[in-house]
Amino acid sequence: MNTNWIGELNEQQLQAVTFGQGPLLVVAGAGSGKTKTLAYRVAHLINGGVKPEKILLLTFTRRAAKEMLNRAGEALGSGARATSSVWGGTFHATANRLLRMYSQAAGIGPDFTILDSADAQDMLDVIRHKKIETVKKGRFPRKSTLLAIYSRRMNSGEELDYIIKKHFPWCERWKPQLKEIFKEYVSVKQKRNTLDYDDLLVYWYHLLEDSKIAEIIEQRFDHILVDEYQDTNRLQSGILERMRRTNENIMAVGDDAQSIYSFRAATVRNILDFPKMFPDTKQITLEQNYRSTEPILTTTNLLIAGARERFCKNLFSNRQGSDRPELITFNDEEGEACGVIDKVLEHYESGVSLVKQAVLFRAGSHSAALELELAKKGIPFHKYGGLKFLEAAHIKDFIAFVRVLENGKDEMAWFRVLQLFEGVGPATASGIFEHLTLNNYSFHSLRTVFAPKAVLHNLSKLSKLLCNLSEQSVSLGAQLDSIVNFYKPLLENNHENASVRYNDIEHIAGLGSSYRSRTQFLTELVLDPPASTSDLAGPSSKDEDYLVLSTIHSAKGCEWDVVYLIHAADGCLPSDMSTDCDEDVEEELRLAYVAMTRSRDYLYVTWPLRFYSKPAGFSDRHVYSQCSRFFTPEVKETMELVSVGVEESGDEEIRTNVQVDIQNRLKGMWE
Repeated sequence: MNTNWIGELNEQQLQAVTFGQGPLLVVAGAGSGKTKTLAYRVAHLINGGVKPEKILLLTFTRRAAKEMLNRAGEALGSGARATSSVWGGTFHATANRLLRMYSQAAGIGPDFTILDSADAQDMLDVIRHKKIETVKKGRFPRKSTLLAIYSRRMNSGEELDYIIKKHFPWCERWKPQLKEIFKEYVSVKQKRNTLDYDDLLVYWYHLLEDSKIAEIIEQRFDHILVDEYQDTNRLQSGILERMRRTNENIMAVGDDAQSIYSFRAATVRNILDFPKMFPDTKQITLEQNYRSTEPILTTTNLLIAGARERFCKNLFSNRQGSDRPELITFNDEEGEACGVIDKVLEHYESGVSLVKQAVLFRAGSHSAALELELAKKGIPFHKYGGLKFLEAAHIKDFIAFVRVLENGKDEMAWFRVLQLFEGVGPATASGIFEHLTLNNYSFHSLRTVFAPKAVLHNLSKLSKLLCNLSEQSVSLGAQLDSIVNFYKPLLENNHENASVRYNDIEHIAGLGSSYRSRTQFLTELVLDPPASTSDLAGPSSKDEDYLVLSTIHSAKGCEWDVVYLIHAADGCLPSDMSTDCDEDVEEELRLAYVAMTRSRDYLYVTWPLRFYSKPAGFSDRHVYSQCSRFFTPEVKETMELVSVGVEESGDEEIRTNVQVDIQNRLKGMWE
């Protein structure tokens, strides 16, 4: 093993890496080198004789697992070969792999397909219209709300009554109908041999109920390592508890101060209660920060100290720095946008490229004024937190063809493919699928559908394509190329900007040709989807430069030389939708902390005194705001307080020797 690795670790990191047997909780502060710690822990275990295939490394993205395993291989001195057998990946990818292996025990077919969130919503929508007459009366929940309720029920362990009352109170009147829809949704998925994203974890969890199966799966892994433990939900922590019934070797790494995903049913309680779940837990805290300067950490340490319940830590840095964070007050949103741009250009002129600067905000709408000003001034920017690549209609069309090939029972994929043809609407598509069902989902049976001549002609062409591609001798690359050629005229007929969209299709087909099978290709797309075509094309050119605009949620795990946290006003941060209880306000505090700890060298927190507003039915108006409650007097003392363009009242206090006794007069009114 490369002997230099020990010298790269500080004392706390070394303790975590060389820890012996039993449960270990590593509370890793922002920028404290948790990736290196996890990577070297893997290397240490392998170097100590643990077989790579007996190690399970759970992360929240495939890229994170790949990076850690690559670094572990480098530490071992033998590159990726040494760690190629480690089980590394996301919870959902691991669940998929185990369920393929133990599908019989789980009561599912090994060739099951996975629904992404959009497909799951579509399936719920079909059931919603079939089952519930009352959708035409009143405000019945739409498909996105249905999936949100269902998903929270699966992941949180909370009862449906509580979920509706707390998170969806306006849906309470529809509770009986919701239960009926969800029951049918489960039934349809089971008939079609499909699992949604949540099912992967649910099936894994329940598979571990059987003591014999649980023992077999538990014995596969001598050590389990979990990254970003603060982002796990109740279902995931339950899985881990069942995976470590007899073998107590589990290492969880995370930061309670960065738990910001409760809207996905993640709970900070998992990391706070880890020592209770796994008795005799050894806790190690990583406090040395390798990212930010000391003045930035002074401010952020004080900010997060406002949390009621937390693991105490005091981050420090050897990067001293001389610039304190600035808290800047602007007169209005336009002034804030222009002021931020001035700062961006100032740093750009001093040598900090645009891509090393980021503007962060609580909600996507908060950057509207800034985006307009950037466009006016011709400053390029990329915004993160919008429509994902796989949510684009043309990408979903293309993938639907592949899904039909993979699983002929996939009703939602059939509906999408069939409605691409002229003359085929929802009713016709439903009739065609019923015909397929009666004919055991045979692709040949498309030629015998009772339909108008033009429709039947297209169905015959589709039948020929699918029959040819379903032959064993056709490689995945050839299958995808054939689908591209078949889909091209349909793309031109169904979507605008066909040439741009066609490039996307070619990109994703090229990506797919590198996979071993359709199953692997489809599974990887669902479990670790590309955010954009840039993910498929690889890293950007060094010549490309653009300002980063991002929601705080999308910025987690990233860092920039300069960070601007905008709209730091009450109602925005914390959001006025998240102030009903202490737990919600605490998470909003953690959001502010996550945003501010993304900065390496310079941190600017801005807020406008006035927001422009035009409510429905009212005339234009300005709403006055207050600085975020998180910036207490103690926090402000560590910052430079700046006002830009703030209007002065122009009035001065007039002093005189005459005094009118108004106070006693008011008191006398009630005697």
